[in-house]
Amino acid sequence: MKNTIKVLIVDDHEVVRDGLKGIITSMGNISVIGEAIDGDSAIKAYTSLKPDLVIMDISMPGMNGIDATKFIKEKDPDAKILILTMHDNQEYLNQIIRSGAKGFVLKNTDKEELLEAVRTVASGENFFSKDISKLIIDNYIKSAKDTEKNDGFKETPLTKREIEILKLIASGYSNQEIANILYISYNTVDTHRKNIMHKLTIKNTAGLVRYAIEKGLISLN
Repeated sequence: MKNTIKVLIVDDHEVVRDGLKGIITSMGNISVIGEAIDGDSAIKAYTSLKPDLVIMDISMPGMNGIDATKFIKEKDPDAKILILTMHDNQEYLNQIIRSGAKGFVLKNTDKEELLEAVRTVASGENFFSKDISKLIIDNYIKSAKDTEKNDGFKETPLTKREIEILKLIASGYSNQEIANILYISYNTVDTHRKNIMHKLTIKNTAGLVRYAIEKGLISLN
């Protein structure tokens, strides 16, 4: 990014704030324009300074970082907020995603990953550290398995063609795209889709994707 990224750092520990400033200002195109020690002061600082990016801690006295993020996002949906915290459990991950934050990095991350996170989120993209990305995938797979058990997928054998079509459906292809790939008609694909759903007692595309993941028909990598 050519323009200077203006950053607001929010953390109740001065040592942490100073450490962050030292790291991110080592790059010539990143500037720290303000600091805040809790959620309330973060909101005030954001309103007055209009930073390009907020680096937000979670656990702070008074209003915490997640509530502050929600408040800022409600007032400015375009706000770019990167959560930096020591917490790496699923409960916090769910809260962070719902808050509207665009990134989540652990405090024990290395300098290179932190700078990558700052640049990525400032550009408008989402960024999750490697450990968090693994947590997201692991929990998605677990959720898919649990949902499958609850849905009661039938162990009904599918034909070779049905498996072929199921793989394409689970990979995100539309009926028309599948028809083009397999050189068959749209109606034929639609009939196969309905037969697959009926055999497996699955009611929607999301269920087909979960089934395909569980059975190893598609890969998340």
